[in-house]
Amino acid sequence: MEHTFLLQATWNGGRNSDGRIEAGNLRTQISIPSEMGGPGVGTNPDEMLLGAASTCYLITLAAMMERAGLHVESLTLASEGIVDVTNNIFTYRRIIHRPRVILAREASEDELRKAALLAEKAESSCMISRAVAGNVELSTEPVIDRAM
Repeated sequence: MEHTFLLQATWNGGRNSDGRIEAGNLRTQISIPSEMGGPGVGTNPDEMLLGAASTCYLITLAAMMERAGLHVESLTLASEGIVDVTNNIFTYRRIIHRPRVILAREASEDELRKAALLAEKAESSCMISRAVAGNVELSTEPVIDRAM
């Protein structure tokens, strides 16, 4: 079985213009980010790649923890994307996910260890991570704790 996702895009001129994309529930303006000499309007491919990788990782991690029977009180994520610019060539170097998982107050040491293992495993299980593997370095720096 295959799933097809469609995107429609428009662009209003040259390099320093802006455009618009629509794909399902995603509807937004796009341009080159101001950090890279563009107008910084709306979002950009760098943010969208980071967003795709982060949301895929987060959803995958949540599903894995649910299947493992872990009682998650809180699951948050901060992710960082690093783009290298050398000789005016832009290369997406790495993405670092920093999930913070808070398990129930009564979680055992074994459950804490299981959550930490799943936080690492979710990276290689995510469809977007597999799509960029070999081109973008992916890593996780999880924090696992119990609720107070």
